[in-house]
Amino acid sequence: MSRIDAKFAQLRAEGRKAFVSYVMAGDPDYETSVAIVKGLPAAGVDIIELGMPFTDPMADGPTIQHAGQRALDGGQTLEKTLQIVRELRKTDNTTPVVMMGYYNPIYSRGVHKFLQDAQDAGIDGLIVVDLPPEEDSELCIPAKDYGINFIRLATPTTDDARLPTVLQNTSGFVYYVSVNGITGSAAANAGTVGPEVARIKAATDLPVIVGFGIRSPEAARDIAGIADGCVIGSAIVSRIGAGDSVPQVLDFVSTLAAGAHSA
Repeated sequence: MSRIDAKFAQLRAEGRKAFVSYVMAGDPDYETSVAIVKGLPAAGVDIIELGMPFTDPMADGPTIQHAGQRALDGGQTLEKTLQIVRELRKTDNTTPVVMMGYYNPIYSRGVHKFLQDAQDAGIDGLIVVDLPPEEDSELCIPAKDYGINFIRLATPTTDDARLPTVLQNTSGFVYYVSVNGITGSAAANAGTVGPEVARIKAATDLPVIVGFGIRSPEAARDIAGIADGCVIGSAIVSRIGAGDSVPQVLDFVSTLAAGAHSA
């Protein structure tokens, strides 16, 4: 059983929903990023999504784009991103970590070298937004051989004809993008999202986690209440970008986690 599977089994047993937090690796600098990531589990985070900074983040809005640029300007690399996870694993061997980003840095490193390094570092899952199911042989299927879940995005435009293709090699959980557009672009609406989550859950036994457009504890509660959990990224990253201290960031995260866990 993977760490992701074990976490969802634990949450089900406890009758709780998952709170997933996204932060950009290396933002605003490597040392601060390590401190934030290591503090997330104690702040109530069930699964950590760790962004891989990239020069052309086409699915991301300005908040995440700026975070990636800050990280790159500070010298963040894919190797340093893996090192953040290695640092976490020195004290935490149970919290799942999902790396989220784009294929180019992985391809440049070499798929099998990346997967071996990711496995060794303690990475549990991958979300690679620019690799569609038609390209599963590139990374998705090889990742399974290393015991790494490949988590697919479903969106409001993923219709019933497309959904089986999206789900066919997905593992860990399904990430439902609650709004059309880039990260941070609009607010998620539970009334709209609920039927879509139900439609996806009717087609898979995997947990469905909802992200994009969730910015407050109340929104986290509402969205987690109609799914298996929620993801919050831009709202957290904006605090980091505003210069909040590590304790301030983690205090904010704890309020979001409490919201999700109250669903």
